[in-house]
Amino acid sequence: MKRKYLLIASVLVLAFTNIQAQEIIAHRGFWKTAGSAQNSITALMKADSIAVYGSEVDIWLSSDGVPVVNHDADVTLNGEKLLVQDTPLATLRKVKLSNGETLPTFEEYLDAFAKCKNIKLIIEFKSHKLKEREDILAAKVMDMVAQRGLQDKVEFIAFGLNFVQQARKLAPKAPVYYLNGDLAPQVLATMNLSGFDYNYGVLYNRPEWVSKAHELGQKVNVWTVNKPEDIQKMIDLKVDYITTDEPLLVREILQKK
Repeated sequence: MKRKYLLIASVLVLAFTNIQAQEIIAHRGFWKTAGSAQNSITALMKADSIAVYGSEVDIWLSSDGVPVVNHDADVTLNGEKLLVQDTPLATLRKVKLSNGETLPTFEEYLDAFAKCKNIKLIIEFKSHKLKEREDILAAKVMDMVAQRGLQDKVEFIAFGLNFVQQARKLAPKAPVYYLNGDLAPQVLATMNLSGFDYNYGVLYNRPEWVSKAHELGQKVNVWTVNKPEDIQKMIDLKVDYITTDEPLLVREILQKK
């Protein structure tokens, strides 16, 4: 009888371990909730309140050299579209998010993150027109992170190869992932990256990349997975992280598993 109970306990532990092995990242924060907005400080704090693995954020460099938080390449101000990287901070600060917050600087965002207790910050470097501007942004971000002693609480992602290479050079111990979906795990291994963070459509076409990445000691993230059927397929593929606009839904499906 004792052996039977031990066996049951072992199975339960293994089941719990499998659930925990697949983590949730809130895409642009937890913004699909009252009072929140994409890439807002409120979305960051709400992601922390539900204790997911991480909260993703997108950053650009303003024309006068200040890292700012925004997803799209442009913002709309008084009916006019402005490219973030071609616009000075003073103008960008006039932009309001859908919840009324002012478009935040990365420094403000990072100061808010320093108060978070439960999550990591997944920092996406947005691709710029000039490599030199990307290098400046990467260096400034790394310096801000280091000044606050947050090196162990951040990870970096980017579509651009220059950014992932800069992140790896400036933060050798940080997790760094490539987003573009066009390179096999074997290629990423030669770049000393932590793994890939690809759209779920890529993994539908190349499911073998997940197992190959794991063979190479890499982690696998997938974005942006919102529908129950897609979430379940990514869970079945045994990806490590699921980036989603629906973090509570992903948690519910994982718990059912």
